[in-house]
Order: sequence, then structure tokens, then C-alpha cells
Amino acid sequence: MRKILFLICGLLVSWNVNAMEVAGVKPADSVTLGNQVLILNGAGLRSKFFFKIYVAALYLPEKQTSADAIITADEPQRIALYMLRDLGEKRFMDAFIEAIEANHSKAEMAMLHDQLKQMSDIFHLVEEVHSGDLIVMDYVPGTGTQISVNGVTYGTIEGEMFHHALLKIWIGTHAVQADLKAELLGGTK
Repeated sequence: MRKILFLICGLLVSWNVNAMEVAGVKPADSVTLGNQVLILNGAGLRSKFFFKIYVAALYLPEKQTSADAIITADEPQRIALYMLRDLGEKRFMDAFIEAIEANHSKAEMAMLHDQLKQMSDIFHLVEEVHSGDLIVMDYVPGTGTQISVNGVTYGTIEGEMFHHALLKIWIGTHAVQADLKAELLGGTK
């Protein structure tokens, strides 16, 4: 009887260590950015026309359900994209630009021009992302958004406004996918 109880307890503990799984991807419950521990706020599947594209995970210093509060916060944050499909740089960047345009006026897009060019240059270096790749976008206040693929850093894009524009892709007023937005906000609608 005692062995059975230990086995059950062990299974429950191991289940809680990484309780979230989305489309076969198990995002870490927490990550360290610099000397700041960030916790998983939520994760969800980005799909389009029945194709699974990636699992997005949002990491924050503390759980938050308000998209506006997350977008306007000037604190360390991470967006992780676990790729489920191969995408070339053009398709990848076109999707980013389209999603950013959906959440910004022409004047705001003009203000983001240089940062979007930097992002395009970064993904030109990457050339293509493959299923199984991990794209990480780390925001550090005062420094900017550092973009890495599979642990290799490709560049840092300065500006809080750029990071806010990235966040709006997934949790903005015109987010790319409503159910993904809800999942990133901890399962809230």
C-alpha cells in the first residue's frame, strides 16, 4: 500500500513540474532572463487554414490577465515561438508585418520603420526556420528586444515601442488569433 501511495505522489509531482502541454510542446514553467525569473503566463497554438504553425509562450515577472497591462509594462518579458512548420524568411516576415500593421496606424508604422527593417535583416540572416526550432524574443528594459533562434543571438532591436508592437501581434486589439490571445493571457477571454 505504501509503495502505491509513493507511486501516486511521484506521478502527481512529476505532472505538476511541467503541467502545460500545447500541440506536443511543453514550455518551461519559468525561465531566467538576466537575473530575473519569469514565469509562464500562458501558451497556445497558432494555426492558419488547419496548419499548425507554432506554439507561442509568454513569460512575465508575475501572472497577468490584462493585455493592456502587459503591453504597457516596461519590465523583462519573453515571447517564445516553438516552430511546428518550416517557414522561409519572406513568409515569416510578411506575417509579422501584417500582424503589426493590423494593430498600428500608418503614422505608428512609420515610427517603427527602422526597427522593422532591423528585424527583417535579422530574419534574413536566419533565412529559414524549421519545425522544432525555438525563436526567443527577450525584452530587457533600456536595452531592447534580443532575438535568438535555437540559442544563437542574431541581434537586439532597441526601443520599448518595438517590443509593444510585437506583443500586439498576439495580445493586441487585433491579435492574430483570438483563442491564442486568450491562452497567452492565462486562459481568459
